[in-house]
Amino acid sequence: MFFALSKLAWAVAAPSTFLTLLALGGLLLLPWFRRLGTALTVLGIVGLLVVGLSPLGRILMVPLENRFPAYTDDGRPVDGVIVLGGAELPAVTAARGQASFQEAGERILAMGELARRYPQARIVFAGGSSNLVEASPMQEADVVRLALPQIGVNPARVEFERFSRNTAENARLARELIRPQPGQRWLLVTSAFHMPRAIGCFRAAGFPVIAYPVDYRTIGEAQPFRLFGSVAEGLGFTDLASREWMGLAAYYLAGRTDALFPAPDQPSGGSPSR
Repeated sequence: MFFALSKLAWAVAAPSTFLTLLALGGLLLLPWFRRLGTALTVLGIVGLLVVGLSPLGRILMVPLENRFPAYTDDGRPVDGVIVLGGAELPAVTAARGQASFQEAGERILAMGELARRYPQARIVFAGGSSNLVEASPMQEADVVRLALPQIGVNPARVEFERFSRNTAENARLARELIRPQPGQRWLLVTSAFHMPRAIGCFRAAGFPVIAYPVDYRTIGEAQPFRLFGSVAEGLGFTDLASREWMGLAAYYLAGRTDALFPAPDQPSGGSPSR
């Protein structure tokens, strides 16, 4: 139920979608409620321009990306690496016959790098399908398996968790697959902006992990006086960051993370996912 509700809510709440619907709703109301229709139309169109061109997207993104610092190898052994799905394009991969990824493809590059750096570590990929209705011809895990030879990783070395649909399920099902032992050190690879929610989910699932953020979208500063080059670029940034902030709030209220905005120095553990 949580998965379906979150998907449906985001379909409307994404800033780019909400403002577009607002403008369209205003246009539909114009023949009967001229003032209200005009106000909603102007608000939607101006909102799209402001959100798309202003630095709002970066302002929202920077705190997410800066929450967990980049990983520093301290020389201690690493028992395993968990890479979260989300970068894969299963439908495109199935249609084109080659592994295809979106902007977050650095997650898979990190998998190859860490597999070589820690040859004794277990490598686990966690990700099934996040589609709500349409059945995908492939799963995220299938795309990664196809790409492994390209990044120099033997497919036999990687363990796949293929059934999770969101971050909370990533954490719970990965823990069930791995069965981590006390004192083990596991790295968690995901996009930097997604790391707070991911860490919160793993802590709530009783699986302490070490953040290995990748896929940075900003330079670490909001650059409040720098506009985006296009409305589409700014809206994409704002949608992405807004989704994470809304996700943090929703996951915390639903008991799927151990804190509203998980931090590096936060103790592990917490209430189990519901």
